[in-house]
Amino acid sequence: MIDFVRTPEENFKNLPNYAFEPNYIDVDGLRMHYVDEGPKEADPVLMMHGEPSWSYLYRHMIPICAAAGHRVIAPDLIGFGKSDKPTQISDYSYQTHMNWMTAFIEQLDLKNITLVCQDWGSLLGLRLAAENESRFKAIVIGNGMLPTGDQSPPSAFKVWKTFALNSPWFPIGKIIEFGSFKSLSKDELRAYNAPFPSAKYKAGARAFPALVPVSTDNPATEANREAWKVLEKWEKPFLTTFSNGDPITRGGDKYMQSRIPGSNGLPHKTLKGGHFLQEDSGTEFAQAVNDLLASATS
Repeated sequence: MIDFVRTPEENFKNLPNYAFEPNYIDVDGLRMHYVDEGPKEADPVLMMHGEPSWSYLYRHMIPICAAAGHRVIAPDLIGFGKSDKPTQISDYSYQTHMNWMTAFIEQLDLKNITLVCQDWGSLLGLRLAAENESRFKAIVIGNGMLPTGDQSPPSAFKVWKTFALNSPWFPIGKIIEFGSFKSLSKDELRAYNAPFPSAKYKAGARAFPALVPVSTDNPATEANREAWKVLEKWEKPFLTTFSNGDPITRGGDKYMQSRIPGSNGLPHKTLKGGHFLQEDSGTEFAQAVNDLLASATS
């Protein structure tokens, strides 16, 4: 049995712009939280966060997409947000995260999904879409990728990986702020720190950078290569909305446009912002999602 901790609910009181009703399901004996806004009969827009954020990252986007008539679902990955947090770094692997997210979409029986993803939300989400293609109808990706270890990562990522594993100081809120153009308010910093009241809650956040395939002997390499075989034949809408100021994923949008046929002819956007473009250009990001879905149904 995995040893885990659960963040006290009082930590999440009075967070700015995050008054969404909590929803929970059980995956592999762990409680997983998700936001579920908008009409329940509508096709779902699945917003997947990355490292070291949680569904709070999408707080400005969720109401905009829900108001357009979409059912917006934003899960907290295991180890993040209001979801349970295994306490050992070794409890986390790329595949366990895939298993948890696969169980999530299967339990909710999500179909006709539009994936919205960034950072590790892309590493998991793109695999999820490729391995469950019949459940997905479109993808919108900002500042993300599906690495196989066949290309060397940028130096900025190598620095980040070392910091995440070894630094005794791991200030979640400040990390989000550092990866954004804007300065976060005191309450926004509190919100990003809320899930992690002590070091034992941060194992999932510390684990993620080391799980990225940066060499071909990574356990996820073959599965990611198989996913690319699906994506290289992906004819459904595939929109890129990268920002202009992310040193880690810069250029990934053009790379995916060149390999994924569903990207052809779409109004790809370059938004203003750092790595966490949801903070810097959340309204524009959400509008790009709404515009894509409106054009697909017109």
